[in-house]
Amino acid sequence: MADVIYQAQPPLEFIPPAFNPLFLRFVHLLLPSWINWQTPITQIEADNVEVLVDLYRQFQEGKIRFMLAFRHPKTDDPFCLAYLLSQLVPKIARSQGTTLQLPIHAHFIYDRGIPLWAGSYVGWIASRLGGTPIQRGKADWTGLRSARDLFANGKFPMAAAPEGATNGLSENISPLEPGIAQLGFWCAEDLHKAERPEQVLIVPVGIKYSYVDAPWDAIANLLSELEAASGLPVNSAENASIESLYPRLLALAEHLLLLMEEFYTRFYHQKLPDSKIVNGQIPDRNEALAVRLQALLNAALLISEQYFNLQSKGSLSDRCRRVEQAGWNYIFREEFKDVKGVSAVERALGDRVAEEANARMWHMRLVESFVAVSGNYIRENPTVERFAETTLILWQMIAKIKGDKGVQRPQLGKQKVKITVGEPISISEHYPAYKENRLGARQAVADVTNDLQHALEGLI
Repeated sequence: MADVIYQAQPPLEFIPPAFNPLFLRFVHLLLPSWINWQTPITQIEADNVEVLVDLYRQFQEGKIRFMLAFRHPKTDDPFCLAYLLSQLVPKIARSQGTTLQLPIHAHFIYDRGIPLWAGSYVGWIASRLGGTPIQRGKADWTGLRSARDLFANGKFPMAAAPEGATNGLSENISPLEPGIAQLGFWCAEDLHKAERPEQVLIVPVGIKYSYVDAPWDAIANLLSELEAASGLPVNSAENASIESLYPRLLALAEHLLLLMEEFYTRFYHQKLPDSKIVNGQIPDRNEALAVRLQALLNAALLISEQYFNLQSKGSLSDRCRRVEQAGWNYIFREEFKDVKGVSAVERALGDRVAEEANARMWHMRLVESFVAVSGNYIRENPTVERFAETTLILWQMIAKIKGDKGVQRPQLGKQKVKITVGEPISISEHYPAYKENRLGARQAVADVTNDLQHALEGLI
């Protein structure tokens, strides 16, 4: 990771899918033990698995092509989805007397950046499992062609996270990226050209985490750590509960926000609204926090965008993706393909640019952690899950500021997972409107994306 970030590199290479059935079998055998060993998950349940059984039956009979569009609150989501397909779908199929050809699997789309921070071995594993990568911040035509071909011709259905990245919140869905719907229409187009009769569907899949036992004591301990790291007096309550901890969480959030406002105002010359004026105009502390947070996130992204000469347009998520891609373009460069042809001075200058690009991307990474955060997430539904998720987002922010690398995210307690399979959304029904003209195509993609957003929200 360090070499990748701080040194100029040849361009990122596409990692082609190279599905290996023996490796998949090994992964499926190991998966339950891996989940118990490496995650806090103790139980995975699913609703409406019968829908998925029927979809796989139709897929294997050559009647449909489909993509699983799953929620992505945590990095554990792929394990949960793999458990659903490898364990729960065959179990329900057997109980119904439905014969399915094993293995039950999906070609999944993953972010090409994951092997950069998780390790190159992740790319090797993803490839052998039939995954295909996409660079999110640009028109990655090689990656898109691979995903498009797999959707129409792959051995398995597809799977992808339409939010594009984790947001840390089980009950708050980030705005969806339109690429999932677009891939669906490309599949329908390819089938139509080949005169194939399959229908094309997108299947929403909800994933929700909850604690087996409410971990208020663990949350209190983590809050104490964050207070100490932030320079606040450490509070200790004997009876940890939402009533005793919420004021501490709010005070911590306000203190961190003030520190970051001063940081960006003093050292990056950003103009931010005066906290006293905002708090005076908006007496509700949660709403004032939300307004100040949005202004801070915008200022932090501006620093990255100005360095990379990018326009500030679109949602925070869209802007983060463009900054990320611009950073990769500064680090992974064509002129470093042939290392022998690069002089020592050119190499040193390239490393300098890579180091500076990484420093500017740091601001984007900070914003990325907060794109789905609102001031009312806990107040709307004051559960221990929402409280824990918000506290962990603050932990992640402090870890980024401190530069803690390789530090594992705190596990606050054992969790159970509820997966819900939604009703399929038919791409084929929208295809006549899509193929009329460009305006119709754009509207069809927007309509399906909107339908998928509502469907995923309905699965919470």
